[in-house]
Amino acid sequence: MSLSLILACFWFVVANVLAMTPSKDFHWRSAYLLIVVGIPIVGFVTAQHGPWLGLLVLAGGCSVLRWPVIYFARWLRRGAGRVKGPAE
Repeated sequence: MSLSLILACFWFVVANVLAMTPSKDFHWRSAYLLIVVGIPIVGFVTAQHGPWLGLLVLAGGCSVLRWPVIYFARWLRRGAGRVKGPAE
C-alpha cells in the first residue's frame, strides 16, 4: 500500500474518531481541520494513483463531511440565482 493511501485511511479513521467525540460547536471546527488536511491528501492520491482513485477518495471524504458539502451546494445555488445577465 502506498503512502498516499495510508494517509487517506488514517484521515478516515481520525474523522470517525472525531465524529464520536462530544462537541459544543456540532463538530464544525473538526470539519474545517479535516477539510484543510484532506484536500492535499486527495491531491496526493490522485498524483500517485490517477484520477479514478482520487475521485473515489474524494467521494468518500464527501460522504464523511456531508454537511459542509450540503451547505456549500446551497450557497452555490443561492449565489447562482442572483447572477444577472446582460439582458437585464
